[in-house]
Amino acid sequence: MRKSAADLATMRKAGRVVGEMHARIRDAVRPGVTTADLDVVGREVLAAAGARSNFLGYHGFPAVICTSPNDMIVHGIPSPTVVLDEGDIVSIDCGAIVQGWHGDAAFTMGVGAISAEAEELLRVTEASLWAGIRAMVDGGRISDIGHAVQCIAEGAGFSVVKEYVGHGIGTAMHEKPEVPNYGPPGRGPKLRPGMVLAVEPMVNIGGEDTVLLDDGWSVVTADGSLSAHFEHTIAVTEDGPEVFTVL
Repeated sequence: MRKSAADLATMRKAGRVVGEMHARIRDAVRPGVTTADLDVVGREVLAAAGARSNFLGYHGFPAVICTSPNDMIVHGIPSPTVVLDEGDIVSIDCGAIVQGWHGDAAFTMGVGAISAEAEELLRVTEASLWAGIRAMVDGGRISDIGHAVQCIAEGAGFSVVKEYVGHGIGTAMHEKPEVPNYGPPGRGPKLRPGMVLAVEPMVNIGGEDTVLLDDGWSVVTADGSLSAHFEHTIAVTEDGPEVFTVL
């Protein structure tokens, strides 16, 4: 699970490509854009960087990003028929491979002006991610991360999705260990320098229950409530956590 200095240097490059995908897609989100349009932006960034997508073709997934609007939690398939409207929120999840090493990250944003409740959901979900990241210290435990996430999200009156979790990442997009977004602290593998994890809280305004749609990918809230998703790829270092998927 622990990567060398050279491995981490390459993972930083992959992370920066993902950060650039996020920046470009954020700029492209507006009322009237389709989720397929956003996938095109992601493909352009990957091509310009000479990187490969770790989403495209993954178990048959047909795009380089996941686009999950409103009550969709994760894994939405970009489509030319899904048009974003003023007041929507949309989660974007994407990744990149550079020289065999992976980066993976997600964010949720509003389309134009959104409700105060939606704004609070986004704020709290991102705050829960950063709380989890701060728990990634040498000598800590995997479950410290999820405990930090859960305290922030549930403390604000929201629910944490338990069916989908974060993960280790390296030469594969999904490696051991799993990183749940809930649970008591002090359990699971010890965190050591060189470990790299993708931490990704998914938080709902309503209940935590989920439904998988007939396309076999898209996951929505069972009660139709809004959901947000934030994720970064982070390394444990002797000096604390280092986030790779930012510019």
